[in-house]
Amino acid sequence: MKFALHFWGLFCCLYALSKNIYARPDTVSVGALFTFNSTIGRAAKIAISAAVNEINTDSSILPGTNLVVEMQDSNCSGFVGIVQALQFMEKDTVAIIGPQSSVIAHVISHVANELQVPMLSFGATDPTLTSLQFPFLVRTTRSDHFQMAAVADLVDYYGWKQVTAIYIDDDYGRNGMASLGDELVKRRAKISFKAAVRPGAKKSEMASALVRVALMESRVVVLHANPDSGLALLSLARNLGMTSSGYVWIATDWLSSFLDSSPRLDIGLLSTMQGFLTLRQHTENTRRKSMLASKWSALVKKDTVDDKFLINSYGFYAYDSVWILAYALDAYFSRGGNISFSNDTKLHEVGAGGLQLKAMTVFDGGRLLLERIQQVNFTGATGPVKFDTDGNLIRPAYDIVNIVGSGLRTVGYWSNYSGLSTSLPETLYMKPAKRVRGDQKLHTVIWPGETTVRPRGWVFPNNGIELKIGVPNRASYRQFVSVDNNSGTVRGFCIDVFVAAANLLQYPVPFKFVPFGDGSQNPSYPDLINNILTNDFDAVVGDIAIVTNRTRVVDFTQPYVESGLVVLTSVKKQSSSGWAFLQPFTIKMWCITGLFFLVIGTVIWLLEHRINDEFRGPPAKQVITVFWFSFSTLFFAHREDTRSTLGRFVIIIWLFVVLIIQSSYTASLTSILTVQQLISPITGIDSLVASDEPIGFQVGSFAESYLVNELGVSRHRLKSLGTPDEYKQALELGPANGGVAGIVDERPYVEIFLLLHPKFAVVGSEFTKSGWGFAFPRDSPLAVDLSTSILELSENGDLQRIHDKWLANNVAGSMSQNNELESDRLQVYSFSGLFLICGVACLIALAIHAGILFHKYCEQRRQVSADGSSRSSRSSFRAFLSFADRREMDAHIASKDKAAGDHSISAASSSSVSTATSC
Repeated sequence: MKFALHFWGLFCCLYALSKNIYARPDTVSVGALFTFNSTIGRAAKIAISAAVNEINTDSSILPGTNLVVEMQDSNCSGFVGIVQALQFMEKDTVAIIGPQSSVIAHVISHVANELQVPMLSFGATDPTLTSLQFPFLVRTTRSDHFQMAAVADLVDYYGWKQVTAIYIDDDYGRNGMASLGDELVKRRAKISFKAAVRPGAKKSEMASALVRVALMESRVVVLHANPDSGLALLSLARNLGMTSSGYVWIATDWLSSFLDSSPRLDIGLLSTMQGFLTLRQHTENTRRKSMLASKWSALVKKDTVDDKFLINSYGFYAYDSVWILAYALDAYFSRGGNISFSNDTKLHEVGAGGLQLKAMTVFDGGRLLLERIQQVNFTGATGPVKFDTDGNLIRPAYDIVNIVGSGLRTVGYWSNYSGLSTSLPETLYMKPAKRVRGDQKLHTVIWPGETTVRPRGWVFPNNGIELKIGVPNRASYRQFVSVDNNSGTVRGFCIDVFVAAANLLQYPVPFKFVPFGDGSQNPSYPDLINNILTNDFDAVVGDIAIVTNRTRVVDFTQPYVESGLVVLTSVKKQSSSGWAFLQPFTIKMWCITGLFFLVIGTVIWLLEHRINDEFRGPPAKQVITVFWFSFSTLFFAHREDTRSTLGRFVIIIWLFVVLIIQSSYTASLTSILTVQQLISPITGIDSLVASDEPIGFQVGSFAESYLVNELGVSRHRLKSLGTPDEYKQALELGPANGGVAGIVDERPYVEIFLLLHPKFAVVGSEFTKSGWGFAFPRDSPLAVDLSTSILELSENGDLQRIHDKWLANNVAGSMSQNNELESDRLQVYSFSGLFLICGVACLIALAIHAGILFHKYCEQRRQVSADGSSRSSRSSFRAFLSFADRREMDAHIASKDKAAGDHSISAASSSSVSTATSC
C-alpha cells in the first residue's frame, strides 16, 4: 500500500513537471535597442547574438523555449530610439535589452513603467536612473556613481583639491558631473570650473570651451564624454598645448572602451593622450569570459562586419544581460508564469488620432518577471552577477589605466570595498575592508611630459589679472604693515615675508597690494577677512592672527610669527622689609619644616635613649636635648653623637633634606634681596577678569571678541585703544582716573610697546597660542605652496633676517625681564618628595627599633620568671616602659645579677640537702 502511494506521488510530480514544461511558449520575443555603429554597440551586437545562440542550444535553461531577440539600431538619435522603443511595445515584447543611451532611457523608462516591460540596460550609466523612480529599468552595468567615486579617490590620492570638468551637456554628462561634485566634496575637493559641450557641437564650439579651460588655474581635467566628441576634444587640446607637462587628464571609461576595441592602436592618436589616466569597468577572469574572448574573432567574421574590432567591457555586460534575462524567464516559467497582455485603460482615455496607441498593451507578468530578474545569482562573463537592494550589481570595481607609449598599462584598481589598490579587487573581498588613506596604493604613473613626478595640478591663471592682496592700513605698530598714503607704497615686516615667500614659488604670481582702512585708526580685521568671502580680495596679507572663527571661512598659510594674548599692566617697585627673611617660604612651608625638625629630634631620642648618655637624664634636660639637637642640625652644629645604626641612618637622610632646604632658602632669599621686585594688583588674566575693572584692547584685534565670547567679560568694561601712547596714558591713569587696569593684546605688539616703555610689564603667562599667517580662499592651492615657502624661509634663516630688519633684537629680552612680577615663594609641594622619604625612613627605623626592643624585653621576662607568678597586663606594660627607659647596659647587668642570685640560692639548697643526708 505504501509503495503504491509513493508511486502515485512520483507520478503526479512528473505529470505536473511535464505539464509545466509543455506549458512554456515555443518562443519568447525580446527587443534590443542600441546604436550598431558605435564603440559600445558594435561589441554589444556580437555579444548579444552569441549569448542568444548559447542559450537556445543549452537544454538546461529555457527548455522547449526559443529566445528571439529583435535588434533595432537607434543610430545615435534620441528621437529614433524613443520611436523604436514604442514599436517594441506594440509587438507584445516581454523585455528590452537596452537602451544604450542614458538620454533614451530617461524617456522610455516612463513607458516601461506604464506597460510593465522590464528593460535591461548595459550602457545607460547615468547615476539618476535609480530603481526608485524607474523600477522597470534594470541597470546591468556599473552606475557612474561608482565611477565618479573612483575619480574622486584618484584626485584625493594625489592630493589635488580642484578639478576642471569637461562633459557633454546631456543627461549622461550633467548627472555624471553632479555625482563627481558630490564625491569630491566628501573629500574636501571641488570642481572649480565646468565646461559643458553641446551634443554634436562643432569644433569651433569645442575649441572655445577648451580655451576657457586653459585660462583656469586647475590643471586636473576630468573628461566625461563619448568617443566621437571625446577624441575630437583631445585632438583640439593637443593643438592648444593642453596635453603637455603640468596637465593631468582623467578620462572616464569611454576612452578605455574605445582603445580596448581597437585591434591596432594608431600611434598618432595615442600621441594626443600620452600620460592620460582612464578608467575601465573591471571584469573578472571567469570561464565564460575566456570562452567568449577565444571565439570573438570567429563571431566577428561570421557577422560579416568589414572592420575588425575587439570586445570591450560593455560587450561583456551586454552578453551577461541576455543571460540575466534567460535565467529570469526560466524561473518565471518554472513558477507558472505565462505570456499574456492586456489593454491599458489609460491609453483608451487618450485620443489616439493617427497613433496606434491601442496596440500597446500591458505585460501582465511584467512585475513578476522583474522580481525574477532582481533575484538572479550566477557567474557570468563579468564575474558574480547579483543585484543589491538598490538595484546595482554587486562588487563595483574599475581598472586604473595609464596610457604610455603605444599601449595601455594598468597601474591599479578601485573597488567600492577597499578603494585604490594594486591587488585585484576579487582577491580583496577575502580580506577585511580597508579604506584608510595610508593603505591606498597605486603603481607609478607616467604623466604628460614623460615624467613620474606628480604634477602640482594647478598653475596661476593665465588671464593677465593680478591678485588683489588686501593689507591693513594700520595707524599703530607700523613696523608690521605700513602704507604710504601719498605714494601707495606698502612696507613692513609682514610685507617683506610675503614677498620673499612669493619669490620662492616655482611660478610667477602677479599681485598688487590694496590698502584696507583709512589709516587714521586700525581697520577691523574681521571685515578685512570677509572681503575674501565677497571676492573683493583674492588674499589678505598682514598681521592676521590665525583664530578659530577665521579658519572656518578661509585658509591660512603656515604661521610665520608666533603669537598669543598676554596681559599688560603698570607695575611699581617693591622695597625689601625687615621681615624679608621670611618671604622665601610660605607659612605652610615654615610650619611643615618646623614640625619635621621636632619629629626628627624625637625619633633620634627614641633610638638613642637606651644606649647614649647624652640623651638621658632628667625629663627637662631630655626635652631641651631634643629641641637643641633638632634645630642644631639646620646648621650641622649638633654636638650629640649618634651611636645606634638606625639613628645614624635617619640622621644621614635628614641632613640631606636639610641641605636641600637650606640651599633653596639661601637662593630664594638672595633673589628677593638683590633682584628688583615689581608688584601689581593684577597677576594674570584670571585676576583681571575677576577684578570688575576696565580692560583695554587694541582696535581691530580679535582680543575684543575673545574677552566677550570666551571669557564672558561685559562689553561696558572694554575700552578700545589705538596707539602705544594711548596704551601708556590709559595704564598710567589707572581704573580710578578713567584708565584701565590692564590691556589684553597680542604678544608681538606688546614686545614693541615694552621696548619703548620698560616701566610696564606683562603679568601672568600667555593664555592663548596662535600665530600670524596669510589668508586665502578655502582650498586655495596658493596657500599650500606659500606655506612651503615660509618653511623654507625659516630653515635658511631669511625669516630671522627679515625680523631683525624691522624689529629690535632685544625685544624678547624686554619681555623676559618683565615676564614675572614677583618671585614664586617656595611651596611645600616642591619638597614633598624629600619629606616623604624622610618620614618613611623614620617609620622604618622606629619599627625596627620597637621590634628589637620588644624581643629583648621578652627574653628578659623569660629569665626573671622563675617564680612562675603571673602579672596583670598593666604591670607588664609598666614593666616594658621601665625596661625601655633603662639604659641598655644596666638592663644587661640586672639580668646577670638576677641569674647569679638564682644560682646562689640553688647552691645553698643543694648544700642543705647534702648536710641532711650526711646526718
